[in-house]
Amino acid sequence: MTDGRISIEQLTGWLLEFARLVTEHRDELTTLDAAIGDADHGTNMERGMSAVVLGLGGDTVGALCKQAGMTLVSTVGGASGPLYGTFLLRFGSSAGDATELSAAQFAAAMRAGLDGIVSRGKAEREDKTMFDALAPAVEALEAGAGGSLVEALRAAAEAADKGRDATVEMLARKGRASYLGERSIGHQDPGATSAALLVRAAATTLA
Repeated sequence: MTDGRISIEQLTGWLLEFARLVTEHRDELTTLDAAIGDADHGTNMERGMSAVVLGLGGDTVGALCKQAGMTLVSTVGGASGPLYGTFLLRFGSSAGDATELSAAQFAAAMRAGLDGIVSRGKAEREDKTMFDALAPAVEALEAGAGGSLVEALRAAAEAADKGRDATVEMLARKGRASYLGERSIGHQDPGATSAALLVRAAATTLA
């Protein structure tokens, strides 16, 4: 990924667009969660991202994402707050004091965020979690090294959507959905659905 650099203004726009998409899809996320969880993923994420929007700021990418991450941890209940918060905190730590990111640095920060989610939630591929949407997206970004940022982001969004869709046929092995056993099959994972929105927001705003 060689063309263009991603400014702190664009990264701010990414978080704003994610917040907008979460609000737009709040009811869908809650309905999905009602089938296999606590029926609160949409409302929890909307509350958290609304708080993030109110507190957005920072002179560096690290400061911006750390502030957003801490806000999510403190305002979102259940597992999604700590997981999304950890993602943004690790993303911010990877970016550090930079005020803009190359495409490769963005991919590396996304990988750091994903590793944070794995460290916190212990999720693996096909556990039917947000990992199943986010991991393929990160891999697509990394595979796009040397090519077009626009194309890499588009590929990442497509990979996230495919990963989200694939969770329908998975047996949940993590979280509350895992208590349902075989009954969790046939339902799309709400966490993977919101993770795909995060990647879609990036494809929309960072290209």
